[in-house]
Formats: sequence, C-alpha cells, structure tokens
Amino acid sequence: MSGVQLEVHTREPFAEGHHFVGTGAYEVVTATAHYSVNPEAAAHHAIPDLALAPRDGTGRVRFSGDVEILRPVDGGRRRLFFDWGNRGNKRAVQYFCDAPHTNRPRTLAHAGNGYLLRRGYTVVFGAWQGDLLPGDGRLLLDLPVARRDGEPVRGLTTAEFIVEEPTGSLPLSRWSSTRSNPVSERGVHGARLTRRRYAHSTPEELPRGTWRFARSQGGAGDLKGRSTALVPSRHDLHLDHGFQPGWIYELVYEAQDPLVLGLGLVAVRDLVSHLRHDPARPVGPVDHAYGWGRSQTGRAIRDFIHLGFNEDLEGRRVFDGLLPHVSGAGRLGIERFTNLTVPGGQQYEDHLSPADTFPFAYAETVDHVTGERDAIMKRPSDPKVLHTQTSTEYWQRRGSLVHTTTDGRDLGFPPNVRGYLWSSSQHVADPAAGAPSKGICNHPENAVATSAFFRAVLDALDAWVSEGVEPPPSAVPTVADGTLVTADEWSRQFPAVPSALRPSGPNELYAVDRSTVPPVADRSRRYAVLVPAVDPDGNEAAGVRAPMVAVPLATYTGWNTRAPGQGHGALHEFSGSTFSFAATEDERLITRDPRPSVQKRHRDAAEYTAAIRAAAEDLAARRFLLAEDVERAVATAANWSAPHHRFELP
Repeated sequence: MSGVQLEVHTREPFAEGHHFVGTGAYEVVTATAHYSVNPEAAAHHAIPDLALAPRDGTGRVRFSGDVEILRPVDGGRRRLFFDWGNRGNKRAVQYFCDAPHTNRPRTLAHAGNGYLLRRGYTVVFGAWQGDLLPGDGRLLLDLPVARRDGEPVRGLTTAEFIVEEPTGSLPLSRWSSTRSNPVSERGVHGARLTRRRYAHSTPEELPRGTWRFARSQGGAGDLKGRSTALVPSRHDLHLDHGFQPGWIYELVYEAQDPLVLGLGLVAVRDLVSHLRHDPARPVGPVDHAYGWGRSQTGRAIRDFIHLGFNEDLEGRRVFDGLLPHVSGAGRLGIERFTNLTVPGGQQYEDHLSPADTFPFAYAETVDHVTGERDAIMKRPSDPKVLHTQTSTEYWQRRGSLVHTTTDGRDLGFPPNVRGYLWSSSQHVADPAAGAPSKGICNHPENAVATSAFFRAVLDALDAWVSEGVEPPPSAVPTVADGTLVTADEWSRQFPAVPSALRPSGPNELYAVDRSTVPPVADRSRRYAVLVPAVDPDGNEAAGVRAPMVAVPLATYTGWNTRAPGQGHGALHEFSGSTFSFAATEDERLITRDPRPSVQKRHRDAAEYTAAIRAAAEDLAARRFLLAEDVERAVATAANWSAPHHRFELP
C-alpha cells in the first residue's frame, strides 16, 4: 500500500510559458499529499507520541499537507530539488536565483536569474512543519493530536518571550504564525511567570495577579471606537503592564494536546520517494533527488539523516545529496510540546531550545561528558552532504562541534561529507539586501553577499552524485593549523576597531538535564565551543572568502551585540556586523583605527574592482563560484560596493 496519494488541484504555465535557456517552459502544479502511516513499523519508532495518534479502521495514522511543484514541461534534466521550506515559506528560488521572496511564484520576476530553471530542476515545495497556522501563503501540514485513551495528553512545558518594544499580549508560541501548545484547565492556576535580564541572571517571579491567560482585543481597529477588552484564552498570555524590552520572560505551565510533530519527517521521506518511484507521480522521470534547507530546516535535514529517514519503506535511498545550510551543530528536536518555529538556542534568545544535543558531528565520536558514542552519518542509505555555515554559526550555534570532538579536538568529516565556512559572513544574507542597518544592535549588520555560493555548491553536489566528480575539499578552520581558536585567543587577535563592542564570547554549551521543567544546565559539564581565527583586519583567516571578504572594505563579523535597553552587550540573534575601514588616512588617524584606510589599499574604485575580479576568478577556478557569477561580483563592486559601503575618497 502506497504511503502517499497526491491529489492534484491545478496546473498552470509558469511565467506565462517563458522558455528558459537550456530547459524550456515550466508549469506550476499545486496539490495535497495524503499520507498513510503504519505506526507499528520499525522505521517509525523514533517518532514521539506516534503510538498515541488516532488510527483509522485499518490501524493506520493519516494526515495531509500542501505541495507545490515547479516542473519543466519537457522533463528537464531528471533532477528533483526539494526545498525544506523554512517555517512554511518557499525559500530555495529566492536564495539560489537571487529572486524576490514569494510564497506564490508565478511570474518571470519570481524566477530571478533563473539558475534552478536553466539547470532543468524539478523544484518541489512540500509541507513538513505541522504546528504552523494559515496565512501569508505558508505550506501547511495537518497533523494528528496525541490522545491517551480518548483523553488529552498533558505535561509541563516552557515558553520564552523577548520583545523589542512594549507589548501587552503574546501567543504562547510567541509567533503569530505558529500554533501554541494550549494551557490545560488545571494548568491555568499552577503556571509560573518569571523574568530575568540575561540568561545567566537570577529570575524574579511575577505576582500571579499581574498576568493572565488572555489576549487583548479592540483598540484602534474597533468598529465602535477605541475600547479594549481582555478575552480569556488558553493560547495567549497577557501581562498587565506589558512585556518590556531588555527582559527574558519565562513561563512554566501545564500544556495539553501535543501534535505528533515527527510525522513531518515521514512526510518528506514519503513525498520524495513517491515523486521518484510511483507511476502515478505528477512529474517526469527522476534520476537524482537533492534537498536544501537553511537554519531551522538545515537542522531538520540533520535530524532526518540521523533518525534514518533517508531510507524509504522499500529500502531505497530517498535523497542522493543534501545541503544543510547554517544549521550549526544543531538538530531539529521533535519532542512532545516542541515549538518547531523557535530557532536553535542562542546566547540571549531561546536558550531553552532543545536543538543542540549529541551527536553534533557527522563523523562518529564520543561525548566526553556522557560517554555516549554516535554520529549523524551512520547508515548505508546516508546521502552525500555538503554542509555550509557562516561565521554566525560558530558564535551562536556551536558550529565548531560539526567538525570537532566534544572536547575541542579536530575530527573532520566522513568521506561522504564536505564542510565549508563562508568566511566572515552572517547567518542570513538576503540576495536583495540594501544598505546595512543597526536595528536593535550596536553595529550595522554584516553586508557580505554570499548567494552565489549556493549555485556553486549545488553544481558541485550534482557533479559528485551524477558523475562521481569530487567536490572541492572541505574548507573549515582547524585547531591543527591555528585557524580555530578559543574566545580568549580570538580576543587577542581581533583589532582595536573603533566603536566595536565585542562579545563576551561565543554561545556556550553545557550538558542539560531535560528531565526538569525548565531544563537545567550543568555548568560543570561543558562542551568546547571554538571560533574562527582572524587576520589583522579582523576578517576570518580560514574558509571560503567571498570576493567582498577577499578584498575587504571593512571588518565583517558573524556576531553583533544588543544595544542598551535591549539586553545590552549580549549577542543578538543571528546578526553579524560591518565595521567599515576609514576612507582616508586622515580619518584613520583621527579615529585611531589600526586598520589601513581604503585610500591606502586602493588608488581608486577601478583598482578595487579589478581586485574583486581577480578574487572572483580565483574562486571560480576552485569551483566555489560559477563563471556567470564572476561578472555579477564585478558589477556589484562598482562604486565601492554601494549601497553596502559608502565612501567618498578625494
């Protein structure tokens, strides 16, 4: 019996039938996938609460999800490319094609530079996250709620709230896009709310009379005026004087009705297997299947591999190659009452996230804290993997543990994995980003453009899988060559950049007792978190340097610090920084900047652009950049890479 049936709703021409060079026309297919799962199968034993999911008359668990497919009308190159949509959003075309973000790609503009379509990929967007709410065109997965003998499943859980401006009410999930784990009837009375300045600060409990499970309703949009009301709600939290910036609020409460979230991994496995092998599939023949996910979905990919879901129920490999991007050392975490939208833990935000648990590395190693031995990659069905991460992952997401032992020694990668640091870049690099802004940080965000790397990495993966051509060697910092260092060593290396408020160090990682609510970190049992060493300019010495980093106009970091009133001094989410060089020697002297000025480095903008071309051509020679992206890098560098940089030289 097939594990999935695809109900096709619409087929329509993409981009009004535009013919992409080398491929031809595309069409858009929208559908609903109906999944049927045997909860007793050994392949599903890793899914929490699956035994508590409702069953049909045949003993199977059923659920369904959205699917959208961009497919070449004439078959293309028989390559399937699966976008693990980040929080239900379609992102692959945006990042691989430098396109505007949209959850409804229909026009030629939505194809950007057309890379994926010119390469003939069948691009599949499939819902995998089950706790999302409708809105903004997100892909939705309708999952069952766990029940025990017909009664609700209950248990203690936590929710954390951090705001940038005063806010009266928030959903328990903290995200308007995300279903909250509702408080139980008895949990309403036993819940506790605390606040603290920093993750390490002693929490203070807020009096029960100052907050309640409710949401504020009315105000400026009220049809009868500006009256407001508090509406009791088991999905929302209201604080009488409002949630204030600069505080970490933490709610401990008894929740109920958990979703069986792990079925999202089954959905990906069964959908891709169906599209590869089922005669009823709505796409042409598929020789190879690849998948990509960034951040949250990069972590999902690592869990997908680790839990054995890259083998379908017929024993066939699902993905031939996978591209987890900016996952750091984390995995997804699909435990009961998990909020999948919440990012992996950071130094200030979401520090209770269960994302970072052993194993961290693809290669087998021993957890020096617990003695456990494990690896992400450990099965014959494992795919080829190109793991990419930025500087931010080393600072916020314990990225060094991807390729070191838990006590900080070089480990490397198994033969079917390569790893690349995109040097001195930040977690998110929107291809359409303009001039960097500060937001609630002390410094302008990181301006390094990296989207061209996505195209080169996918070309390398395809050549590795389909032709046996080895990808470029791994390019990550190592302890052995001195490019992966402790925070103290990094601090001695980093130049005295004017106005830079340095971080106290990277986001540490300790063994956590998750049998308690909230979980308790044991600071006596620490994992080694290392960061990339830097050159005299403060830019990272190892890894793959984008042209902007190879020929810098600034110091670019993967970290940024929170501004006063917003958790001052702590690392901010996944933000990096740009510390521009002085434009002239006179400016450098007055600011006492130890870094040479732009004037000292380049005679004029033409010389700078020529240096960018040389750096881009070097990357292309090493297969980290496509030939077409050399010219894009040169064009972007015109006028001193404006608007990312603004210089006026005499």
